[in-house]
Amino acid sequence: MPDEDSVARYRRNRQDEVDSAAVYRAMAEAESHPQVAEVYRRLAETETRHAEFWTERLDEAGVNEPAPGPTARARALAWLARRVGPGVVLSTMRAGEVAGGRGYATQPETRGTELSAEEHSHDRLLAAIAEVPGRGVEGGVLARLEGRHRATSGNALRAAVLGANDGLVSNLSLVMGVAGAALESGTILVTGLAGLIAGAGSMAMGEWLSVQSSRELYQRQIDIEAAELAEIPEEEERELALIYEAKGLPREQAESLAARLVGDEEMALDTLAREELGIDPEELGGSAWEAAAASFVLFALGAIVPVLPFFLFGGVAAIGASLTLSALALFAIGAGITLLTGRSVLYSGFRQVGIGLAAAVLTYGVGTLIGVAVVG
Repeated sequence: MPDEDSVARYRRNRQDEVDSAAVYRAMAEAESHPQVAEVYRRLAETETRHAEFWTERLDEAGVNEPAPGPTARARALAWLARRVGPGVVLSTMRAGEVAGGRGYATQPETRGTELSAEEHSHDRLLAAIAEVPGRGVEGGVLARLEGRHRATSGNALRAAVLGANDGLVSNLSLVMGVAGAALESGTILVTGLAGLIAGAGSMAMGEWLSVQSSRELYQRQIDIEAAELAEIPEEEERELALIYEAKGLPREQAESLAARLVGDEEMALDTLAREELGIDPEELGGSAWEAAAASFVLFALGAIVPVLPFFLFGGVAAIGASLTLSALALFAIGAGITLLTGRSVLYSGFRQVGIGLAAAVLTYGVGTLIGVAVVG
C-alpha cells in the first residue's frame, strides 16, 4: 500500500496534468489555424489521459475522490491564452513539459509507460510550434520555417567582422598601453606580436571548445532520438505527425508522411533530427578545427594592423602611423557591419573608429601613468 508521501505525489501529478489539459484546451480555442488548434486539442487529450493514470493510482491506494478542477494559476494561463493568444503561454507550457518529463523519469509508477516520453515529446512539439509565429497552411509559412535554418550565411560574415574587430581593438589597446609607458619601439613590436599570438590562440581554443561541445551535444541528442526510435517508434511517429500538422499539413497527410518516414529507420532518424531537433546530422554544427583556424586567422588579421608600422618606424612616427592605420581599419570594419545592420556606412564606420580609438587613448593614458610611476 502506498504511503502518505506517495499519495500526495499522485495528487500533485494529477493536478499538474489537469492544469495542463485546461491550458491546452484554451490554447486550442484561441488558435486561429485549424491544424495547430487540433494539435493543442490532442495535447489536451494526452494530458487528460495522464490525469486518469494518476486517478487510477489513487484508487489503488484506497483514495476515491473526484478529479479536481484547474488551479488558479492554470485558469490565469488559460485566460491569457484566450485573450492574448496561445503564443504568450508557450514558453510556460514548455517549461512544464520539461519538468514533467524529468519528474516522471524518476518515479517508479511510470516505468514501462510512455508518460515520460510523451512529456518530452510535448516539449519538442511546442518548440517546433514556437519556431514560426502565424503558422498555417500557407506556402510562405513553410518557406519561412525552412528558411530559418538556412538564414545563417550572415553568421559567417558576423563572425569574420567581430573576429577581426576583436583582434584590432585589443592589440591596438595593448600597443598603445605599452607605448604610453615610453618603452622602445622594439619592445612595443615584440609585445604587439606576443599579444597577437596569445589572443589569436585564445580565440581559436575558445572557438574549438564551443563548436566541439555543440557537436557532442548534438550527437548525444541524436543518440537519444535513435534510442527512442528503437524503443517507442509509435510515439516518435505520432510526434513527427504532430510536427507536420503544426507546419500546416492536414492530419491525414501528416500521419501518412510520418508513417512512411518511420518505416525506414535511417531516414526516420535523419528526419527526426532535422524536424525535432533542428540538427543537420551531416554537419553537426560544422568542423571544430575549421572554426578554430578561421578564428585564429581573423583575429590575427585584425591584430597585425596596429603592429605593422613598428616594423618600419620608431617613436612618435610609429605611434601615429599605428593609430592612423588602425583608424582606417576600424572604419572598414564599421562599414562591413552595415551589411548586417543596414545602417549608414559613415555612421557605423565613425562609431567604430570612435570606440576603438577611445580604448587606445585610455590604455595609452594608463600606460603613461604606469611608466611614470615605474621610472620615477
